[in-house]
Amino acid sequence: MPLGTLYLIPVPLADEAAAKSFTPYLVDTINSIKEYIVENEKTARKFLKEAGLKTPQSELLIHDYSKHNRDSGTGEFFKGLQVGKSVGLMSEAGCPGIADPGAEIVEKAHRMGIKVVPLVGPSSILLALMASGFNGQSFTFHGYLPIDKAERSKKIKELENLSEKNDQTQIFIETPFRNNPMLEEILKTAHPKTRLCIAADLTSATEFVQTKTIAEWQKKVPELHKRPAIFLLFHR
Repeated sequence: MPLGTLYLIPVPLADEAAAKSFTPYLVDTINSIKEYIVENEKTARKFLKEAGLKTPQSELLIHDYSKHNRDSGTGEFFKGLQVGKSVGLMSEAGCPGIADPGAEIVEKAHRMGIKVVPLVGPSSILLALMASGFNGQSFTFHGYLPIDKAERSKKIKELENLSEKNDQTQIFIETPFRNNPMLEEILKTAHPKTRLCIAADLTSATEFVQTKTIAEWQKKVPELHKRPAIFLLFHR
């Protein structure tokens, strides 16, 4: 029996941004699938409804891949795929597998010989890079920087040096409630001529994307508390 297909389904980055986030093909795909692996069932069901799901949600089989369930094994998630069914993989927001634990599901699917199909949708990392004006041919995403102040400052200098040495954009994130301390550390540590792009609330009505030098940012510091944000450094 042929194996099924694992579809990687992007989820909107912000409330009321569904129309910006899916294509007609994505809508057709979700209406052909009745089984999903999701990071958050509540937000997944909400998105499916907003995206135009016609299948009654009571008919869906949804596997919860939240952090509390990852250690219990993922064998159940692949039973449908092993008998030829199509299954959708959805993250909390954005693209599955990109800064997302769903990468483990995708990796296992490849090992099992299951076809993996990524669908077009929003990635906050790529949207921020697109809008930054920085090098889009050479860039690195570092995820979260150290929480310890001394280690974080050291890492910021390291990223700045890497950017200059390799002509490379350095991208990182922080938990939204720690954005302000992160920005404070960047402005205190980086060279005045280093450029910093801050991309916050992407695709939402309050979207904020600006690129300035560290010296320019120091004159007027934005409020980023609890706002999903991407930080991009570029120094040459």
